Amino acid sequence: MGPEGITQLINMPNGLEISINTGRLAKQADGSAVVRCGNTVLMATVVSAKEAAPETDFLPLSVDYREKYYATGKFPGGFFKREAKPSDYEILISRLIDRALRPLFPDDYHAETQVQVTLLSGDKNFPPDALAALAASSAISVSDIPFHGPISEVRVALIDDEYVINPTFEQMENARLELMVAASMKDICMVEGECKEVTEEQMLNALKAAHEAIKVQCQAQMELAEKVNNPKREYCHEVNDETLRTELAEACYKPCYDFALTGTANKHEREAAFQAILDNYLTKYTEEELETLAPLAKRYFHDVERKAVRDAILIERKRLDGRQLNEVRPIWTEVDLLPSVHGSAIFTRGETQALVTVTLGTKLDEQTIDGTVVEGANNFILHYNFPGFATGEAKPQRSVSRREVGHGNLAERALKSMVPHDETMPYTVRIVSDILESNGSSSMASVCGGCLALMDAGVPIRKPVAGVAMGLITDTENGKYAVLTDILGDEDHLGDMDFKVTGTRDGITACQMDIKVDGLSYEVLTEAMEQARQGRIHILDEMAKTITEPRSDYKEIVPRIEKMLIPKDFIGAVIGPGGKVIQEMQKETNTVIVITEDDKSGIVEISSQNKADIEACKARIKAIISVPEVGEVYDGVVRSIMAFGAFVEILPGKDGLLHISEIAWERLETMDGVLKEGDHIQVKLIEVDEKTGKLRLSRKALLPKPEGYVERKPAGGQRRPSGDRHGNGGGHHGNGNRNNGRRS
Repeated sequence: MGPEGITQLINMPNGLEISINTGRLAKQADGSAVVRCGNTVLMATVVSAKEAAPETDFLPLSVDYREKYYATGKFPGGFFKREAKPSDYEILISRLIDRALRPLFPDDYHAETQVQVTLLSGDKNFPPDALAALAASSAISVSDIPFHGPISEVRVALIDDEYVINPTFEQMENARLELMVAASMKDICMVEGECKEVTEEQMLNALKAAHEAIKVQCQAQMELAEKVNNPKREYCHEVNDETLRTELAEACYKPCYDFALTGTANKHEREAAFQAILDNYLTKYTEEELETLAPLAKRYFHDVERKAVRDAILIERKRLDGRQLNEVRPIWTEVDLLPSVHGSAIFTRGETQALVTVTLGTKLDEQTIDGTVVEGANNFILHYNFPGFATGEAKPQRSVSRREVGHGNLAERALKSMVPHDETMPYTVRIVSDILESNGSSSMASVCGGCLALMDAGVPIRKPVAGVAMGLITDTENGKYAVLTDILGDEDHLGDMDFKVTGTRDGITACQMDIKVDGLSYEVLTEAMEQARQGRIHILDEMAKTITEPRSDYKEIVPRIEKMLIPKDFIGAVIGPGGKVIQEMQKETNTVIVITEDDKSGIVEISSQNKADIEACKARIKAIISVPEVGEVYDGVVRSIMAFGAFVEILPGKDGLLHISEIAWERLETMDGVLKEGDHIQVKLIEVDEKTGKLRLSRKALLPKPEGYVERKPAGGQRRPSGDRHGNGGGHHGNGNRNNGRRS
């Protein structure tokens, strides 16, 4: 037995017990913690450099969440069979932890810091992300790294009018609201989640329920830190010149304030104007002096610019681009602008522009999800791309950034609840938002443009969706605050909150909130949500000037998909041995066929550009699954000739015996010259053997009986059994399906 370490238990209000242990694993890290709840075990570590790198004036923080496949007894996919680059799911959890932790490090702490959270054991019915931030914060709390925490995160879901903390996957299937909420003992600092048109009041109640649960976890971390008793390190990562700071503020504050009042809607002009104020101040120094002073002056000027802009908003209620606090920037939209695309739209709001496209595919195009805990398939995908030219920057295009993954996920969650997943919508949907221009809230432009593109593609969405980003400027000294609708990039950077809300006219579908200030009251949050609702409705009105509802039909270039149900017992017959039957059908009818099954039946999806091809394919499948009926007449094809008759295929994969005595009314002594393989003839099914399922056919039953014909009887007055004259043959074994039986 190794060391026991120090353990802190948390008894959650919903009956869950969570344990935090430190001092047992990963002891050479600056801080480590192992969090366990049931079968879910996560280990978090934090390491921070002792000194900051020269010229670093920010916190180089990296947060990584990773899952080990052994945590649920699985092998990683792929050729190498080992964990490689993080999945989108892991990236999204990493961002949730990062956004909660980052604001709580001291502003003057600039040492490179790395937080790693690893899933060591998983429960297939419990989402581990609900414990990831708790583990990370615990590791930092027991370390010597300065931190204004602790914090924690919980998931809250609204299920049957009850707010459930950290629900299981099974419970979440019935949730109307599902949020990840991060908070300290005092304040909420991060929110992200999706909803099914909930009200602002329901959203606020969910935040309150989550915060109460988080307080319990924060208290436990504080008690654990007291047990560990690890003093925080001393550091000095900034060298300041207070004289320069004071002189620059005195010289530059008023010009910045005056410009903030006049403002301009052009981002580059604003940047140039503020830069000119700083450059004008720096002309008093020599080049030698600027080598030392310029980096400090740049940092101090940022603080002056921030204060001037915030004061102008709080005192004069004026924004940088001249808008009112609740005013949305000018909007213009267009749909159907790309001729070869299934659906397309452009959404422009101020200096933010998104080109959004929709592609409709079959079930074969679904995204397979093969994670440690999360598995399945996704038939609604939204990808967000943010190239450098969108902000006038020259930077290389490399792999997808975490920000692109996060913004795409938010927009996807905003729209997916409005897309039906039933027989009215058989397609796999991929939306791509390419940001062409950005000055604040490009993710919300992706939501609006995505909605327009879906309607242009003819996707039967239930209601139009729009999104708006809200900002906040506060002054804690005098209690003043200003809630800003549709924030600019500068207002996001200089403000205290970035609160993105998406929804229909009737309720919220998704949200994302990052708060950079302590003490945000629920009253202010209520005002922000109401202002966001009004802004969202204004944007929906603007979008309605272009398109109000989905096209009545898909465009001609969209592949058509039709579904049909077949008995489960016939799935093998439709596929055929080695897939031969289904492959031939696809080739001959120019279709794509996908077969799945549920508890009751097989589900066949047939897709093609041509309606006639789909109908031909359906007819082939119906023939395969048809059950031969005695008395029915069939157009058959002669498949083989025997001495005693011929085998005739009356349905795909089903044939029967046309005995020589049933070909014509006159007696035939031989089959020579009577029929040949490939002949098309009409036959009547006259018998199905109850035991063997063999089919007995007749051609003469369809021919007029010759006048005066006297039927001959076999010796002994008994009818000759079907088959040859020695009792051989007589169709197929089983049910007459060539794929399942064999000939006698």
